[in-house]
Amino acid sequence: MTLARLGVSHFHIADFDTFSMANMNRQAGAFVSTLGRPKADVIAAMIRDINPEADIRVFPEGVNEDNVEAFLEGADIYVDGIDYFAVSARRLIFRVSGEKRIPAVTAAPLGMGAALLCFMPGKMQFEDYFQLEGQDEQEQLIRFLVGLSPRVLQRAYLVYPSAVDLLAKRGPSTPMACEMCAGILVTQVLKILLRRGKVVAAPWGLHFDAYRNKLARTWRPGGNRNPIQRLALMIARWQLTAFRSDAVNSGDGGLGG
Repeated sequence: MTLARLGVSHFHIADFDTFSMANMNRQAGAFVSTLGRPKADVIAAMIRDINPEADIRVFPEGVNEDNVEAFLEGADIYVDGIDYFAVSARRLIFRVSGEKRIPAVTAAPLGMGAALLCFMPGKMQFEDYFQLEGQDEQEQLIRFLVGLSPRVLQRAYLVYPSAVDLLAKRGPSTPMACEMCAGILVTQVLKILLRRGKVVAAPWGLHFDAYRNKLARTWRPGGNRNPIQRLALMIARWQLTAFRSDAVNSGDGGLGG
């Protein structure tokens, strides 16, 4: 929606999911009137309600090996809005974007803030930064989380750590974080498309946390191979294991928001 209001008029939208009550706290197209409707169709209709002349192609099956080329055909930039747990699809799109020299940006809602990473042609790419190759799914999710948020600004006020349950693919989320993601991410898209203004590209990243009134600019040369990141990964593995154990022992079950 933010891109459409900014004047962007050509979109490829991919999503195989439908709206449910679980989306109400954070997703732009989630309303009582859209429950059960395909997300991609709803967002396309909302864009056309802003700009009736918008050129939109919908991929209702999501993105996979068979259609990734078509999804990225003619794209000036890839904006990552995939579910956090969709590791395979995310890796695929970022890999092909890099091969096609298409800038790719991702912003993650974390706590009550947002973390941003930009992957630019000729600079460090997604796989080089996150180092996911050869890892099992849980390790990939941990590496993605720690890579996105090297400073982990949200950890200080996480009331129920057991809400983060990677094995169950559950985690808390807030609407303000998602809205901040949109603003921060689209600002970078604007600079990239117009070639105006400095773009903070990986291994540099940004993380703003509105609850703590903090802005962190991170630099991790080597990405998750960086010694600081390797230590952070060790801590994250231990903490997530401990949180899950506490949730099981307390009967919490690790349910997120």
